[in-house]
Amino acid sequence: MKNVVIIGAGVIGGAVARELSKYELEICILEKESDVAMGATRANSAIVHAGFDAKEGTLKAKMNVRGSEMMEDYAAELGVKYKRNGSLVVGFSDEDKATLEELRVRGEKNGVPGLRVLDREQILELEPNIGEGVTCALHAPTGAIICPYELCMAEIGNAMDNGAALKLNFEVKSIEKCDGGYKISSDKESVYADYVINCAGVYSDVVAAMAGNGGFEVIPRRGEYMLLDKECGSLVSHTIFRCPSKMGKGILVSPTVDGNLLLGPTAENIEDKTDKSTTAAGLAKVRMQAGEQVKGINFGKIITSFTGLRSVGSTGDFIITEKDGFVNCAGIESPGLSSAPAIGEYVRDLLSGAGLELVKKESFDGSRRPMHYFKECTDEEKNAIIARDPSYAHIICRCEMTSEGEIVEAIRTNPGATDLDGVKRRTRSGMGRCQGGFCSPYVVEILARELGCDYTEITKFGGESYINIGKTKEVR
Repeated sequence: MKNVVIIGAGVIGGAVARELSKYELEICILEKESDVAMGATRANSAIVHAGFDAKEGTLKAKMNVRGSEMMEDYAAELGVKYKRNGSLVVGFSDEDKATLEELRVRGEKNGVPGLRVLDREQILELEPNIGEGVTCALHAPTGAIICPYELCMAEIGNAMDNGAALKLNFEVKSIEKCDGGYKISSDKESVYADYVINCAGVYSDVVAAMAGNGGFEVIPRRGEYMLLDKECGSLVSHTIFRCPSKMGKGILVSPTVDGNLLLGPTAENIEDKTDKSTTAAGLAKVRMQAGEQVKGINFGKIITSFTGLRSVGSTGDFIITEKDGFVNCAGIESPGLSSAPAIGEYVRDLLSGAGLELVKKESFDGSRRPMHYFKECTDEEKNAIIARDPSYAHIICRCEMTSEGEIVEAIRTNPGATDLDGVKRRTRSGMGRCQGGFCSPYVVEILARELGCDYTEITKFGGESYINIGKTKEVR
């Protein structure tokens, strides 16, 4: 019997798990995919929003501002890359300027510091490559960028290092109320818990309904992105948004913490909770609007495109409620990433109010070594590491200069990688301009060796996504 079961190993489930691992509790995280960070956490804008967009008084606004305040220290403790680069919401007309003024006032009511509306000359001082039609902008100096899946892996890894358990490939099929708690079952096994926390993203309405704790709907909102090579990453220094509409904050142009340039997302409500396809129309929209916001984007340097699904709740606000020891964390769309550490605190307090005894764990260690620490070392430090383990001198990914030692460490460190994309997210091997064209066969070999299996058993992203069926000239 667990004290707490968390359904969903995304950035919200990770934040809750990490917060609760500070206490003497038996915690288990359930995830239906083969790895953590496989839902909205894997594909989003990677922005820590300042907090001016959400309507004052809403849970979104409160969690966003608190989460933004926490995030710098939170990321540093977990060894996650974070950069406070500030954001600009740009406008093209007097009507847009009026909207920006409204956002400034709203942001000030939410407690966001330093907001100001700029004219074109002031914008050009900050961003010389701003689009020709931009006339005004809201400057939010506390906006920041981060790596969302890296944050999630660090949260869950830190929770596991402090005693939490993780069950992958556990798709919840039923939830039953039983004496003193809940029985959560997949097709193969069941887990029992006193308290359950639903962090299932686009499926959170389905999970809530299983427990008889629904009454809301979660709509998938598809967002398409383009990612450009690192040589484009310095085109802008701030995150450049458009004036928001009812569908969201619109197309952005932003540097990433790893030095690339990110464009997107579109916003399209769909019915299929699994549809992560990109479309010609969606990517054309990204190109058009991004080109209006920032001049000089070299679209010939696009190295990949992808789609993420946001969890849009039917209430218009975050749905974070507790009933009979069952907590819903649903409809956590943007600014969900920004709000994650604050949501962890909020859920902790809900559980305490529901009767969960929280006794501080004296052995808790909240720090975690960065996944990319080797790249940050001096030459002398790297040589010392290589002297202890020569595999760090063997470069596997030439684009990102990722070594065999780093890949092995990613497989062995909580939560360990078990497939090609898992290694990619942890080490950036395969994220460069060749997108794994050179390094993938070598990574597959290392995975097979470390996991003690045949190379034909290694998948790209779990399930049936097998990469190899045999050796060349041996397959008919």
